[in-house]
Amino acid sequence: MVFQNSENGYTVLSIFTENGSVTATGKFPILGIGERVELEGEFKVNQKYGRQFEAQTIQIVKPTTLSSIRNYLSCGLISGVGEITANSIVNMFGEKTLEIIEFYPEELAKVRGISLKKAADIGMAFKEIKKMQEAVMFLQQYDISLNLSVKIYNKYKASTQKILSENPYCLIEDIDGIGFKTADKIASKMGIGETSQFRLRAGLIYTLKQIAELKGSTVVFRDTLIAETQRLLEISGMEEAFESVIISLMITGKIKDFEYNGQSAIAINSYYSMEKFIASKLLMLRDNGMLVNTDFEREIGDYQQSCNITLHKSQLEAIKTGVSSGVAIITGGPGTGKTTIIKGMLRIFKNAKLKCGLMAPTGRASKRLEEQTGEEASTIHRALEMQGKGDGMFLRNERNPLDYDVVIVDEVSMIDDFVMSSLLKAIRVGSRLILVGDKDQLPSVGAGNVLADILASKMFDTVNLTQIFRQSDDSSIIVNSHKINDGEMPNLLEKSSDFFYSSTFEPEAVLREIVELVTTRIPNYAGINCEDIQVMAPMKAGIAGVDNINAELQKAINPPSPQKPEIAHGKRVFRVGDKVMQIKNNYDQEWVKIDGNIITHGNGVFNGDIGYIDDINVQTQNIVVSFEDGRRAGFSLVDYENLTHAYAITIHKSQGSEFPVVIIPILGGNPMLFNRNLLYTAVTRAKSMVVLIGKQSSIYQCVKNNYIQKRFTMLKDFLCQNI
Repeated sequence: MVFQNSENGYTVLSIFTENGSVTATGKFPILGIGERVELEGEFKVNQKYGRQFEAQTIQIVKPTTLSSIRNYLSCGLISGVGEITANSIVNMFGEKTLEIIEFYPEELAKVRGISLKKAADIGMAFKEIKKMQEAVMFLQQYDISLNLSVKIYNKYKASTQKILSENPYCLIEDIDGIGFKTADKIASKMGIGETSQFRLRAGLIYTLKQIAELKGSTVVFRDTLIAETQRLLEISGMEEAFESVIISLMITGKIKDFEYNGQSAIAINSYYSMEKFIASKLLMLRDNGMLVNTDFEREIGDYQQSCNITLHKSQLEAIKTGVSSGVAIITGGPGTGKTTIIKGMLRIFKNAKLKCGLMAPTGRASKRLEEQTGEEASTIHRALEMQGKGDGMFLRNERNPLDYDVVIVDEVSMIDDFVMSSLLKAIRVGSRLILVGDKDQLPSVGAGNVLADILASKMFDTVNLTQIFRQSDDSSIIVNSHKINDGEMPNLLEKSSDFFYSSTFEPEAVLREIVELVTTRIPNYAGINCEDIQVMAPMKAGIAGVDNINAELQKAINPPSPQKPEIAHGKRVFRVGDKVMQIKNNYDQEWVKIDGNIITHGNGVFNGDIGYIDDINVQTQNIVVSFEDGRRAGFSLVDYENLTHAYAITIHKSQGSEFPVVIIPILGGNPMLFNRNLLYTAVTRAKSMVVLIGKQSSIYQCVKNNYIQKRFTMLKDFLCQNI
């Protein structure tokens, strides 16, 4: 194996033939060293690499010589079989080795060191590889990348060819990473017409999901849905056919049809059910909160005295609301005393012998909550004891609720419909729920508008904090963040120890300055490591966009070295030492965490998790990432698409995080993106220092642009209807 691009399957092989060695190229399935292949194609001369065999088709043939069988068994494809085990097996069974493994695997138990269970596992793994190779070769005739081919096989196994031949559009719903265009291309090659029911149905569902995932809206007006689907399918008319498909989807329970704001609207049934449940459970918790037996005035007095503080009337109101309400919402920007309020409530609840659970949506946010309060906190997923994917994802649910009298959730603006409904299922009726967050932050990445809808319903006791308390004389971050939120320009020219502005106009100059700031200027000025500096840009594309900044910072911070293994994946090169981020929830991803003598195993790596690559096995194409909370997870070929470099991240991906130093390039752009909400979120992610780079006019554009893309959701209506 000379080279293999995991994204498109393009491979360079060194083939050993009767007439010597031949370099062969083509799109191949996963192969092991020692396998026999029959290739059809033609020889061509490459100006750079010389004479090569360009293969159009490939057939995999069993290896026959003892040496090739040994090589094949020990190449790493079959789990649990290394060089020593392979030698032992071949020494006993000779040229019949592969026949024994495939048809009589129990015979392997005769080999020293192989148990009956291990023998069965080896036989299963061998058959699995054969089936996978056959499926991958079938899929590659439709130009499906090697990466996605393996994913598809892992889903459908031996039924891959049958399922896709019947309805390739099932890929859209079943396989992460396959969009409509990919499935549509396969369907076209299989002869499925552009007006088939399969295609119209897939287009409608895909459009609904895209609007939910990209725009956050769980409701789509019927006319909009049909128009957007027509645009996707590149067809016009067909309204009657679409209506027929919509009725079919309603009958099968896939979607809901209802009136919304006086118009006919459609929602995916799962979102409709989630928002209806969220509303009913919140109202139930509001009306059934247990009474807290406490002397509030005495408790507050003791708390102020022990902390040597005097609480503002808004803080007192917030603590009293949290203690006395079944469901309470406390919102406020940075420095408004939210942590002080949480600590005060915790003290009162603990003195009343109530058990409290502290949670946040992300690992970074929960860690910060723990540090600020001195009490144990966890992610919502960990508190719910996540165990995998599907209906039984969380062990904590209605049948096995959380053992808390009070649940306090921080950074609630990040929570989407799915997370909120999962959490509420696990909270006992009678428990108190306190939601804490910043209503002016960017909304959740996932579908829904949970915090905004709850606030807009006015159905719950709410305190909005505006008074700034956490502010030192030489600190400008909090002052400027509130200025931005109020629609005022930050103090860009005022001398400050923690808020800086660089007037740089050209994207190339911005890029150079970012590299200098991260690698030398800020570390020298502040005495910190470059690992503590986070670049956050509004967009991925462009000279000063996230992708390009990542490429330049990787060159500067973690350049190639013979001592650092690396793997190319598309346009990215993953290298040992790289700072990386998970960009999509993977509930099945296994991890291990070692804390002294305690070893913990679990599942789940989530959107926004940041870590560092600490090992790469080039042969097995496996990447090991150590995340900031101590979890170590292995990423195989099929997982690469969910991993990206994180020297720079988008501002949207920064939600719930806090970094010592933040660098923000602002060069202007689409008003739908460059708004006050975005800049405010970026600035409030910094703990010790902010550096704004760009044009003052672009910063002014953000500050004065209060546009927020409207999300169409059902939760507010369900709450107001007392459902």
